Amino acid sequence: MVNAAIYLRRPLLVTGRPGTGKSSLAYLVATELGLGPVLKWPVSSRTTLKDGLYLYDAIGRVQAARANGEEQPDIGDYIRLGPLGTALLPFEKPRVLLIDELDKSDIDLPNDLLNVFEDGDYEIDELVRIAQQRPEVPVLTNDRGGSAVVKDGRVRPRAFPIVIITSNGEREFPPAFLRRCLLLEMRPPTSEQLGQMVAAQFGETDQVDVQRLIRQFLETSGRVGGLAADQLLNAVHLAAELATSGAYQTDAEWKELREAIWHPLSSLEAE
Repeated sequence: MVNAAIYLRRPLLVTGRPGTGKSSLAYLVATELGLGPVLKWPVSSRTTLKDGLYLYDAIGRVQAARANGEEQPDIGDYIRLGPLGTALLPFEKPRVLLIDELDKSDIDLPNDLLNVFEDGDYEIDELVRIAQQRPEVPVLTNDRGGSAVVKDGRVRPRAFPIVIITSNGEREFPPAFLRRCLLLEMRPPTSEQLGQMVAAQFGETDQVDVQRLIRQFLETSGRVGGLAADQLLNAVHLAAELATSGAYQTDAEWKELREAIWHPLSSLEAE
């Protein structure tokens, strides 16, 4: 599915319960393909398309001008590209863009995103207005300490970014948006996969009965409507620490600790 998304230049919409590794997929792709740091865009109900593209700090520029005796500071120092805006820069290799939890967004954001993905570029209005006087303006990017030169106020990618969008299934997306995405459901890990995660994270765990802990975890997960894999890893870590420290725990005390770690992921599940 990842390869198909890359070949077709389409966003990959990854669904599944919290803790199934949806966001981690973006980091795995970036690492395996050597594409640099992931550009992460966390979404909330107040997020707009402009937040993802760029922000212009006009107030900060005015304040700096007053402090400098009315001399206008360079406009590029007050324009910062967002994660989406940075991903669309003309890099030699595509960047990985993680749009995290899009189902929390305003109803219009998915369709607004489609327009940008289909056009493949965007304009920075403040730079378009001065393009004749200043055709090239350095601006800040979403990368730490990063900068880039924007020509004629327009940003166009050389290689289309690899876009991974995650959703916890809290809302439905418009049909037009779904039609343009590739869909991938991340299923909860099996008992064998959980054992592999524990082995990869902790190595030898002779002091902990991992298989028993995994069975208890799966039983609890089924009872409360689903748990995240890192809740199992937390329990293994705590059990190993208690075993090596010599701190004695009764069965009742350990059960209480375990239930505190394996709490339901929503109030609905808790009921």
